This record gives sequence, C-alpha cells and structure tokens, in this order.
Amino acid sequence: MTRLRILITALAIVCFGIAAARAGDDANRDAMRAIITGQLQAFASDRDDEAYGYAAPLIKFAFPTVDSFMAMVKKGYQPVHRNSGYSFGESATDPNGRPTETVIIRGTDGKTYEARYTLEQQTDGTWKIAGCVIRTLPGQEV
Repeated sequence: MTRLRILITALAIVCFGIAAARAGDDANRDAMRAIITGQLQAFASDRDDEAYGYAAPLIKFAFPTVDSFMAMVKKGYQPVHRNSGYSFGESATDPNGRPTETVIIRGTDGKTYEARYTLEQQTDGTWKIAGCVIRTLPGQEV
C-alpha cells in the first residue's frame, strides 16, 4: 500500500508540473502575441515610436533611430507595416531554441504572407521582437 501511495503521489506531482508548464507556455504565447499585435497596431496608426519600442536591443543596435527602423520596415516589410488583416498561426522554436510566432498577413496588395517572428525575453520578463522573416504564400486567405 505504501508503494502505491508513493506512485500516486509521484504521478500527481508530475501531472501538476506538466500542467504548470503548459500554463506557463500559454501565458508566454499570449504575451508574445500581444507584443506582435501591439506593434502591428502601432504601425497601422503611424505610432512609429511605439512600434520601435517593441524591438529587441539587437534590432535597436542595428537600427539606432526610429527613422532608420521605420525606413527598414517600409522597404522590406510592407505587409507588416500596412495590411488588411492578420491571424496567428503556429508557435514554435527556431534552431537556436528561441520562440517564434507565425502570423498570416493579408497584404494591401491582395497577396497573403507568412511573417515568422522571433522573440526574446528580456531580463525584466517582458518580450521583445528580435526578428521577422516574411514570405509570400500562394492561395491562402486570412
């Protein structure tokens, strides 16, 4: 009977740990998606300073001013800068173990794009956008 109690207790601890980890994953996913949504909304409303604020330190190092950041976004990420709708796809990790979020975007040009965001957790626990790779998707609707 004692072994059965130990086994049941061990299983309960493992199940609680898995549930807690999943809840943490869901909370992180929601926080990361909120950051991406915030930046997309800032772009749509021409709140350039706010959009820049969502960028990770490495992005800010590469583009040290709001103007240089926005020039890069407008040139290389037009569907992210201006779109007619988006929805979130899969959450994953990149080969370096960093979390990624996929966003399916309907461009103002009528094309559908996949934007894969890489995110980085800061020392204060917040999330910042550390990169985005965008590609055209044939035949998909948002």
